[in-house]
Amino acid sequence: MRKVVHIDMDSFFASVEQRDNPELRGVPIAVAHDQPRSVVTTASYEARRYGVRSAQPVATAKRKCPQLVLVPPRMQVYKAVSRQMHDIFHRYTDIIEPISLDEAFLDVTDNKPGIPLAMDIAREIKQAIRQELHLTASAGVSYNKFLAKIASDLRKPDGLCVVHPTKAQDFIDRLPIEDFWLVGPKTASTMHQMGIFTGRQLREMSHERLVSVFGKAGHVYYDFARGIDERPVMAERERKSVGCEQTFLEDISNPSALIIEIYHIVLELVERIRRSDFQGYTLTLKVKFADFTQITRSQTENHLFRTKQDILPVAKRLLKEIDSSKHPVRLLGLSVSHSLAQETSAPEWKEGELNLDW
Repeated sequence: MRKVVHIDMDSFFASVEQRDNPELRGVPIAVAHDQPRSVVTTASYEARRYGVRSAQPVATAKRKCPQLVLVPPRMQVYKAVSRQMHDIFHRYTDIIEPISLDEAFLDVTDNKPGIPLAMDIAREIKQAIRQELHLTASAGVSYNKFLAKIASDLRKPDGLCVVHPTKAQDFIDRLPIEDFWLVGPKTASTMHQMGIFTGRQLREMSHERLVSVFGKAGHVYYDFARGIDERPVMAERERKSVGCEQTFLEDISNPSALIIEIYHIVLELVERIRRSDFQGYTLTLKVKFADFTQITRSQTENHLFRTKQDILPVAKRLLKEIDSSKHPVRLLGLSVSHSLAQETSAPEWKEGELNLDW
């Protein structure tokens, strides 16, 4: 049976800032640009006590915590620390699947030091991060990614939680549905309307019913409720898209002004495509309106989107579908996806029996 560790750095960007600047320690801080339309990237635990959260508008964060200190992000520093974190991971395994700069799955079934218990590996990694990087991380340990991910969230910050195969079903049965991986607020609300509030109630729901309501995700929820997640830890994750977006200082309703903005976004997108050497056939326009509602429009061609000449005409056509006179625009974004190497179908989620040989 596999042994999977999920490592999640605690309030990563904010913790790096507090580590590097002693005056910020113990102070409620948020990593964000101090601009009218900025959002919080990361909030320290001191700020979270006031209700400050990631992805929250900075103006809202300031209202919730008047003494909040805003620290501009230093992405190059965070990337450097992330590389140091991965150097620690590689002492134990090379089967590492990064999720973000501060989060990764590790398959430690056959680990380099030959340590029998995955829990001991997680403990050693946490200790190395503390001693060498002067930061804290939370870890979850189990036999698949789903359970390891949930476990790492349960005892933050600086936590370590193990879900043993023999206790997995009871653990899942007692889990609030909001804590399930891939269950967001809207899905949770739908499940509540169906009478699903816990893992046990989800498990009691038929496969047909879940698929009829949630589509392909219903297969996933059905398996998760039974502790089944057969996705391997992928050492190399294929890039699925390249994109960029711009939030405007003032909402835009003038179509000509939007054309100018989309032109600049196209130039930035072309540069990102060049740097990443990405090739894709689908262009997606993302529009967020003044009331924070959001839509996307996509077009797939039989040629690659790589240059300004490829992208700009299609972006303009997609933008024409938007009625900005009635709905002023707050944000525009463009992304290219659907590469040749990328699978076009959803990942398979297979039903299977749990092997309890831990």
